[in-house]
Amino acid sequence: MNSKPLRKLYDFSQIDPGLGYRLMVGAIVPRPVAWISTISPDGKTNLAPFSFFMGVSSTPPCIAVSITRKLGLDRNVVEKDTFRNILSTREFVVNVSTEENADLINATSIDLEYEESEFDAFGLTPEPSVFIKAPRVAESPIQIECVLEKSIEIGDDGIGSSHLIIGRIKAMHVREDLLTASGPYLDIDVQKLKPISRLGGQEWGKTREVFTLKRPK
Repeated sequence: MNSKPLRKLYDFSQIDPGLGYRLMVGAIVPRPVAWISTISPDGKTNLAPFSFFMGVSSTPPCIAVSITRKLGLDRNVVEKDTFRNILSTREFVVNVSTEENADLINATSIDLEYEESEFDAFGLTPEPSVFIKAPRVAESPIQIECVLEKSIEIGDDGIGSSHLIIGRIKAMHVREDLLTASGPYLDIDVQKLKPISRLGGQEWGKTREVFTLKRPK
C-alpha cells in the first residue's frame, strides 16, 4: 500500500511574514507581469514591473494589480512611485511583458529616486497614449490604457502591506502580427507573443508548450 505524501502545515498567523511571502510566490505560479508606466502630476515618467496582477471583469473591462509598500532608500517604509502617481493622476498603462524585454523589465524594478525616470535610465521609448497622459512603452507589443476605478488598502502601513488597484481599461493597443482569426473574432497568438511570468524566488517562466482543452458543456 502506498503511503500518503507528507505535507508540512504553515499557520500564517504564526510564521514570519517573509516566509509567508516566499511560500505565496512559490505556490501562486505562474503570475503574469504587469509592466506599469505612469506619469506624475508634474510630468515625471515612471516604469516598474508587478506580478500580483490579474484580470477581474470584462463588463466593465477591469484589471487588478497589488502594489506593496517598500523600504525606501532611507530604510523607512514608503509608498512606491507607481502608486503615488496612480493615486495622483488616476491613470496608468499596463505594458505586456515578453521574452524580448525580460532583461529590461527586470532592470526597471530597481529603486531610483522619485525624480529619475526608468525610461531615461534604461533607454526605453515613451509613446503617447490616446486617452490618458501616462505614456506607453513602445517596446512592448501590447499596451493597455487604464484609469483608476478603485483603490483598496490591504493591511496596515507596514512593509509588505499593499494597495489593491482596480483599473478600468480604456483602450488596448495590439501589434497586428500577433492577431490570428478565430471564428468571428481575432485572438492574440500566445506563441507569437511569447509572454513571460514570475515564479518563486528569482525564477521567471517562458510560455513554450501550449495544449488545448475544450471546455465541457
